[in-house]
Amino acid sequence: VLIWDVESQPNRHAVLGATNSRPDLILTGHQDNAEFALAMCPTEPYVLSGGKDKTVVLWSIEDHVTSAATDSKSGGSIIKQKSGEGNDKNVDSPSVGPRGIYSGHDDTVEDVAFCPSSAQEFCSVGDDSCLILWDARVGSSPAVKVEKAHDADLHCVDWNPHDNNLILTGSADNSVRLFDRRNLTSNGVGSPIHIFEAHKAAVLCVQWSPDKASIFGSSAEDGLLNIWDYEKVGKKIERAGKTINSPAGLFFQHAGHRLLTPVRDKVVDFHWNAYDPWTIVSVSDDCESTGGGGTLQIWRMSDLLYRPEDEVLEELEKFKAHVVACAAKTEKAEK
Repeated sequence: VLIWDVESQPNRHAVLGATNSRPDLILTGHQDNAEFALAMCPTEPYVLSGGKDKTVVLWSIEDHVTSAATDSKSGGSIIKQKSGEGNDKNVDSPSVGPRGIYSGHDDTVEDVAFCPSSAQEFCSVGDDSCLILWDARVGSSPAVKVEKAHDADLHCVDWNPHDNNLILTGSADNSVRLFDRRNLTSNGVGSPIHIFEAHKAAVLCVQWSPDKASIFGSSAEDGLLNIWDYEKVGKKIERAGKTINSPAGLFFQHAGHRLLTPVRDKVVDFHWNAYDPWTIVSVSDDCESTGGGGTLQIWRMSDLLYRPEDEVLEELEKFKAHVVACAAKTEKAEK
């Protein structure tokens, strides 16, 4: 795993003869490729990774950084450099070993996530269909192992930043599942609070909204990014006096990545904007349709969708007379 400090990295242009980029720090510990699972702790300088070696590895960048006092005086990199190190591509970057290596998966670890309130607690999912909770304070064995959390490989996991008991998982079985850490299993297998079903292909990414505890998103190989609200599960949706039969909890679908080309582009990743509510950036893997590279979109759904219903109806009422008048004119013109 490579760590980069933007304050120390020079701006390298892609020109012939340019100095090679080199990481400020290398985190060692995996025995095989670690391609997908990576997380940084929101409260401590900890890094978590999972790989094909079936392990979860924990590091502390603090093991290789200068003191806060030295850093504030120098104004330079937060990462120590070995004596004589520069930008010579032949000089190895400094490295640091793991704080812990955690074994419990029987196949590739696909994703990892820290508990929002504790740098010592984290979870992981893998191709063995397992969800595992870990606690670094009690050893390197699983604190809780949820066998058969899904009916296929697990691709993604996210821990609710507003409620530490709630964990989301996404899988190749096309579903998103919501787990409560206080009651993870039943009869030895995963026992989710709810199974969210609307995708037609493998779910690749799940993420909780930073603005509201019950809202989350999921993206999949079907080219859709779904926005869910688990508080709406079990509630009837009516429009114009008619009940709408839609997947439980689903209240918005972003299909923009599917509209750009005839090919269904996988939405491989997305993130909520923590500083601009309800703004999302999403990326599709449309290499086959464009000849290289994916498409990145920044978008925001209409606030009429998520604001309180009474408030929305009151605002729309102001435009009712105008809409009725326009409709009457259109009808008269057609006659």
